[in-house]
Amino acid sequence: MARVSLTAVKKSYGKTVVIDDLTLAIEDGELIVIVGPSGCGKSTLLRMIAGLETITAGTVVIADRVVNNLEPRERDIAMVFQNYALYPHMTVFANMAYSLKIAGLDKGEIAKRIETTARLLELESFLKRKPRQLSGGQRQRVAMGRAIVRNPAVFLFDEPLSNLDARLRVQMRMEIKTLQRKLGATLLYVTHDQVEAMTLADRMVVMNNGIVEQVGTPLEVYHNPATTFVAGFIGSPPMNFLDLNNHNIVPVPVKASLVGIRPEHLRFCPLGTGLCDAEVAFFEELGAETLVHLRSQNGEKYILRLESATTPPALATSVGLTAADKYRFFFDNNGKRLKSEDAPPSP
Repeated sequence: MARVSLTAVKKSYGKTVVIDDLTLAIEDGELIVIVGPSGCGKSTLLRMIAGLETITAGTVVIADRVVNNLEPRERDIAMVFQNYALYPHMTVFANMAYSLKIAGLDKGEIAKRIETTARLLELESFLKRKPRQLSGGQRQRVAMGRAIVRNPAVFLFDEPLSNLDARLRVQMRMEIKTLQRKLGATLLYVTHDQVEAMTLADRMVVMNNGIVEQVGTPLEVYHNPATTFVAGFIGSPPMNFLDLNNHNIVPVPVKASLVGIRPEHLRFCPLGTGLCDAEVAFFEELGAETLVHLRSQNGEKYILRLESATTPPALATSVGLTAADKYRFFFDNNGKRLKSEDAPPSP
């Protein structure tokens, strides 16, 4: 496997900048998840690493080789796509063998690699079937197997689970993570699903409009978001934001314009004694928890998470909302997180 390094990478189409001055180091054997909304540039970034898109500026290094001018087949990478990209007229065995035949491997080595990979992915009994005879999850495993048999330096996964139902996505996430650990593989995984990113990543790269907003472990990003975008995108339900122009909250950092609070940290309190007052609008009963949706007089909306054993206030009830100081995140006008040491001392 190999280390991947991106330095000042840029991609533009004419005057339209898609990726802007991106620098990132991916360690050997690391599972990096690139996450962000549709159109943020994450798939373009993956295709640039693969060589399917040319870069406008910067340097891409794979296994200590600058690969800017190398063709995809020369980069020692394997890519798994959202749509599986299997040959419908070929058996599973033939699909997995195709790239090895092109590379000139002998039949014995091809059979050995496919046998080992099929056992790893529990595909032994499907090798003679064609893709139309397989379920979505089985087809996705075949696409993964076709990448694994090549034994590449780097695996690139581009939203590979988007076509699967929710239950199967959970199962496949577990399989991908287990497989990556067994192989010790360097793996870059693109998704718009923040839950998928949180459960899979060693580190996650949160992208927005072609720039990297934050890089860190899932828990680092969740508990210490660098920007309002990260705070609102990572977490389900997202962080609540209170406009400090509408609320008299002290103490606050000098440049703060927003305070953010996660739904699980918001608490009820007597009217007029907390951060704000709001009215209970509706509930989401989710079994193990209840999400209480609230609305303030100035139109701000909040979500408070309760354990299912806790009885929420009745609909249309007015309540106060508060949160412990340590769970308050302050942001400036540019959406940048302000550090706690920027706050003035408590009165």
